[in-house]
Amino acid sequence: MDNLGLILSFKFTEVPPMDAVGYVGLGVMGAPMALNLLRAGHPLTVYNRTADRAAPLAEAGASVAVSPQAVAVASRIVFVNVSDDAAVEEVLFGPSGLVHGLAAGSMVVDMGTTSPAATRRFAERLAVQGATLLDAPVSGGEAGARAGTLSIMVGGPADAYRHLLPLLRVLGSNIVHVGDSGAGQVAKACNQIVVSATLMGVAEALTFARRQGVPPQHVRAALLGGFAYSRILEVHGERMLKGDFDPGFRARLHQKDLGIVGREAQALDLALPASALAAQLMNALVAAGHAEADSSALVKVIEALCGMPAATDTPPP
Repeated sequence: MDNLGLILSFKFTEVPPMDAVGYVGLGVMGAPMALNLLRAGHPLTVYNRTADRAAPLAEAGASVAVSPQAVAVASRIVFVNVSDDAAVEEVLFGPSGLVHGLAAGSMVVDMGTTSPAATRRFAERLAVQGATLLDAPVSGGEAGARAGTLSIMVGGPADAYRHLLPLLRVLGSNIVHVGDSGAGQVAKACNQIVVSATLMGVAEALTFARRQGVPPQHVRAALLGGFAYSRILEVHGERMLKGDFDPGFRARLHQKDLGIVGREAQALDLALPASALAAQLMNALVAAGHAEADSSALVKVIEALCGMPAATDTPPP
């Protein structure tokens, strides 16, 4: 279908307004974020490779497009939320990708976690078409996406960031322009370094308490009141104690993010031993069949290394 056919299919009779919004990728994070934009009053055109995932957005009033290209024709700002570098490249530059429908002056906002190097390449390719790419990965999980309280780390031109800010404020409560293209993805990699190291620490601490015969739930309660407090201890520590590993943030995606950290570190000759260990433990978790579990299931690997049954398989002392 050519651009004229796409435009007619969406019943546009003139160029869409500057801030017509599109959203590609309606997964665990993308769907609630798109819904928040719609609820805030922004006309929205959406696309998802698995078409039935767009149904709740359609019921809420969004237009559903047949391809990323069709979203680009209908929009001037397009949010993308897909899983990895290859998926982003396909959405942007594939046979029915956004690049084939973007007008000059359009903006594309990558809300997923992509490698900084790939982000910079994509930004250069879109600039040739007169479009701007901003990288805006997030932290806060599904709960933050639903509540509109995400932390958003933005890389890209400052003027484009200022134009985008009102939309980002619908999606998050902590929004920082980190720097030029790729800087948002660098910040997200830093987030995953800290989260991974803390996950390991919490898993080890709770396992250590169990082996000592001290109720780990009591230890967690004590630690929450001191310098060891963290959101990881609060939220994921509780998940570990309850054995509640419904995602959340899937282990396979955490594995992918740590792969980005490792490749970037290798390219820069950086020694990041905690991140390397976390990557190996996450590999073990995925290999054990827990790819779709929340990444807090990392405690299972620690328990297995210690020759201990899962915490939920043993009665509390």
